Amino acid sequence: MAETKTSTATCMIDSIGTTAGDIWGYLADNGEVTLAKMKKDLKIKDSSAEYAIGWLARENKVWVEKRGAHTKLGLK
Repeated sequence: MAETKTSTATCMIDSIGTTAGDIWGYLADNGEVTLAKMKKDLKIKDSSAEYAIGWLARENKVWVEKRGAHTKLGLK
């Protein structure tokens, strides 16, 4: 049976939520970090980190700032 748009979207939202939880825990343990370091440490290779950070930012849980060539983030 083919996957529907709804089930694909639900799966993606679940994945983003899980990644957001992983990122929140990582930031709680490590403090302010660069996006590149966090993605490397958490072994996130796709854009799910950016989606999850957007989710956390929308919920006012993290701050994100561009500093030169790097993007830094941390918990609020």
